[in-house]
Amino acid sequence: MNRPRTTAAWLILGLGLSGAATAAEQDKTSSGKGEWVSLFDGKTLGGWEALPLNKQPSKWEVKDGVIEGSGAQSMLFSPRGDYKNLVFRAEVKINDKGNSGMYVRTAKKASFTDGYEIQVNATHTDYIRTGSLYTLVHLTKSVVPPDTWFTQQVEVEDINYRNKVVTRFRISVNDELLYEYLDHDRLFAEGHFAFQQHDPGSRVSIRKIEVKEIPAKAEAKKK
Repeated sequence: MNRPRTTAAWLILGLGLSGAATAAEQDKTSSGKGEWVSLFDGKTLGGWEALPLNKQPSKWEVKDGVIEGSGAQSMLFSPRGDYKNLVFRAEVKINDKGNSGMYVRTAKKASFTDGYEIQVNATHTDYIRTGSLYTLVHLTKSVVPPDTWFTQQVEVEDINYRNKVVTRFRISVNDELLYEYLDHDRLFAEGHFAFQQHDPGSRVSIRKIEVKEIPAKAEAKKK
């Protein structure tokens, strides 16, 4: 991935800090949000669409109430593509040496780089681990071991920060807020949710996919 690291950003790393707020606490204090909506019925892909990257076979299937991705590089996209301000979470499991990612505001393209990616990776050769906001915030310590279910949550919202609209991220794993980050460049405005099948050695499992949309607020002029 070749997006430049944004330098104008606000980053608060919460790992290992006793005063860090949990995702549950953030959720309780957030106001004006909608209700949680499930995007997976536990039986079918229900409109989710897979796109291969290199015309090589990959597989997305539902087995025992779980979406499983395997095979060559591909992306699995949500039915809707107009998501913008929201809280998105899923229960995910990645195999040993495997790699995947959860995407927000991504275009439906055969690409790994057309949206914000929140990494899913415990032991892959790529040193960028679970919870990272790829190319923008890189965590290098594993927060969850491989072959273990965990909940990863991303809150993304355009906010007015010092009279400028920026995109704010709050990334949490298992209800622990890892960090808050401000993207002053606003790289992606809206799009699909997606999950990544990274390579033939990776096997990603996904269940309980949910979204809570955040009502639009008045915005400052983009500078």
